[in-house]
Amino acid sequence: MNTELIGIIASFVITLLIAIPLAKYLAKMFAGEKVWTDFMKPLEKGIFKLSGINPNAPMNWKQFLKAMMTINLFWLVYGFFVLIYQDKLPLNPDGNIGQTADLAFNTIISFVVNCNLQHYSGESGATYLTQHFIFMFLHFVSAATGIASAVALFKAFRDKTTTDLGNFWNLLVKTITRLLLPLSVIIALILTFNGTPSSYAGKDKFISLQGDTVNLSRGPAAQMIAIKHLGTNGGGYFGANSAHPLENPNYLTNMTEIISQFIIPVALVLAFGYYIRRKKLGWVIFGVMMAGVLMLMIPAISGELGGNPLIAKMGITQHTGAMEGKEVRFGPAATAYWSTLTTVTSTGSVNGMHDSTMALTGLWQLLAMMINGFFGGCGVGLLNYFIYLIIAVFISGLMVGRTPEFLGHKVEAREVKIAALITLLSPLLIMAGTALASYVFVAHQNVDWAVKPSAWLNNPSFHGFSEMLYEYTSANANNGSGFEGLGDNNIWWNVSTGFVLILGRFLPIIGPVAIAGLLAQKKFVPESAGTLKVDTVTFGLMTFAVILVLNALSYFPALALGPIAEHFSMLK
Repeated sequence: MNTELIGIIASFVITLLIAIPLAKYLAKMFAGEKVWTDFMKPLEKGIFKLSGINPNAPMNWKQFLKAMMTINLFWLVYGFFVLIYQDKLPLNPDGNIGQTADLAFNTIISFVVNCNLQHYSGESGATYLTQHFIFMFLHFVSAATGIASAVALFKAFRDKTTTDLGNFWNLLVKTITRLLLPLSVIIALILTFNGTPSSYAGKDKFISLQGDTVNLSRGPAAQMIAIKHLGTNGGGYFGANSAHPLENPNYLTNMTEIISQFIIPVALVLAFGYYIRRKKLGWVIFGVMMAGVLMLMIPAISGELGGNPLIAKMGITQHTGAMEGKEVRFGPAATAYWSTLTTVTSTGSVNGMHDSTMALTGLWQLLAMMINGFFGGCGVGLLNYFIYLIIAVFISGLMVGRTPEFLGHKVEAREVKIAALITLLSPLLIMAGTALASYVFVAHQNVDWAVKPSAWLNNPSFHGFSEMLYEYTSANANNGSGFEGLGDNNIWWNVSTGFVLILGRFLPIIGPVAIAGLLAQKKFVPESAGTLKVDTVTFGLMTFAVILVLNALSYFPALALGPIAEHFSMLK
């Protein structure tokens, strides 16, 4: 256990040691200052010339969002048809079949929105072509979309008054060429040299210790796994994701993967402070987010190390903690650490089965995704936090009897209404989806569908409810992890979560970018004695309280019916 805790601490420290200088680099790079990756300029100029784009053309918030939505819609349509006809395309040595229309609908939406909620198994549900040229490609561009949107927020508050939020195409390309691609190469090399496949050969055969002939899937896995974590995508090359011995061979690769999925979300928070020349604000936001992460992480690790009370009642000792669903080479502490970071960052990759974790660990995983503002996915985590921040500014302004202001810009009715709508969106999607699924499961169990609702759940009672709640929560948070006791590859779950994925991705991007654009074009108001300072510990605590109260009011009833009820039922 001590070794596991040392590994967790080492991973955390290394993450910070990488994230801080990375934040300074990102602030300079996105501000157009001279950085060491300027050697990529000829490549970027070639891309823009080939595509007929002027990367220096200014964009207001409407033009920025129009460009972002247009290209994402194109990727969605293009990928949908490739998935359906993947069996007729090259690079399919294992003869995998094309996806059904409803599965392809869910899959392509999931990868476009940076979620990767996989209702298929990687070995049999996708070909090398789709893994490489659809999924891995979307790993890069979906992460870059989120980061570019966050940088638009940066630019809105760098200058006193502006309508220019930056050129979307320029930010998208720079994010890939100067951030995602170089770091992915390094991570992929580490994985490859530690045993992760990186070839286009078909399945390999070997004789197991029992004498059975086993067909082992291979393929260009290391390349995809690198960007899956770095871009907080999470889509596994293999069905078992990072619990698979080829996707995550040893403890070194485990540390590499968990560090890589956390460095960009942390770095972007600090980069915000450096970019707008308010370093203290960046560190205050970092402090609030990190406090939230620790409040989720510490009880999760403690709960998994404490073991299962039902097994303890049988007189069985659990010196290593609760081991069901865990990889022996990682252990429960490292699995709990991973499960926390993968849900707070919206990565969604797993190195153990979340469905098998303790009931309260499932609660912390759900809360991390419901809050969705403690670092979050690449770029979008900061956008989600910005909504909480605007609400905190509004409430604080009411408390002191002044017009709310944020960084010299008055926050008025229109901005607060947008923030309120985005805040209400997540509970609506999660609760409505879970309620409707629960109704269908109870009232229409034997309806004449290809997969009857009675076959959805492998677990009854409270845990079964948690499985459905987790699925919609994961879809809304664009996370992608799941309680795998849920049979989700059917038309109900493919279609319903598909719509939740789209709304849960793009509206929380559109809302904050719109608010930032509206604020940025307002007349700058110089600070005075009555100005509410947002870069103080006091305001950080206010924002933290807003986050806790809003989410407690929104989600406590559902959590009480699921993981909380399950926990107390185990103690009876």
